[in-house]
Amino acid sequence: MLLKRLHVQTKQKDILTNCYIVCDEETKEAMVVDPGGEPEKIAETLDVLQANLKYIFLTHCHADHIGGAQELKRLKGGKVLVSREDSEGLFDDSINLASYIGMEKPELEADSRVDDEDLIHVGNIEFKVIATPGHTKGGLSLYSEKQGLVFTGDTLFSGTWGRTDLPTGSFAEIIDSITNKLMPLPDETIVYPGHGKITMIQDERNIYLELKPKDF
Repeated sequence: MLLKRLHVQTKQKDILTNCYIVCDEETKEAMVVDPGGEPEKIAETLDVLQANLKYIFLTHCHADHIGGAQELKRLKGGKVLVSREDSEGLFDDSINLASYIGMEKPELEADSRVDDEDLIHVGNIEFKVIATPGHTKGGLSLYSEKQGLVFTGDTLFSGTWGRTDLPTGSFAEIIDSITNKLMPLPDETIVYPGHGKITMIQDERNIYLELKPKDF
């Protein structure tokens, strides 16, 4: 498997989002996770990899994660995948917050809506969808057991969790998602978040153990 991380900028230049390209080396099928901006840059990287874009996977519907998806699809094809719960946010400015961060309103429609525990195949690579609401009501993570990695969007970061004070967010839900969906993953699982640096499950677990109710 080839994995490339790109720091892409939205049109609001101070926002950097981690965009990931996953490519199966044998079949050259590829998936892009969270193309928040600079679709031409993403397309050029796909060309360098000689990859065929199969999926554009959106961990959630905020504009800084979906801003480049429409143009990337025009340039390279691929089906847009998002959760059922966040699909309405792709074109609802009050949810995706495009105007709030100074971006044009996206005009994006999902090709498929995915649910918890759905399986996604990119060539010979298998990913499992994990519903991780809290940052948004339809937030998703994407886990590959064989590759030992998980894309967590804005649910889990290095040393902290995502904001929950935005529309459809919930502190209780994000902590539940992290403690009950992500922390049970193997210690050595590499965490690829939507912003900031890469981490590992074992390096984050102690934070969330402290938040669990204590038995007396």
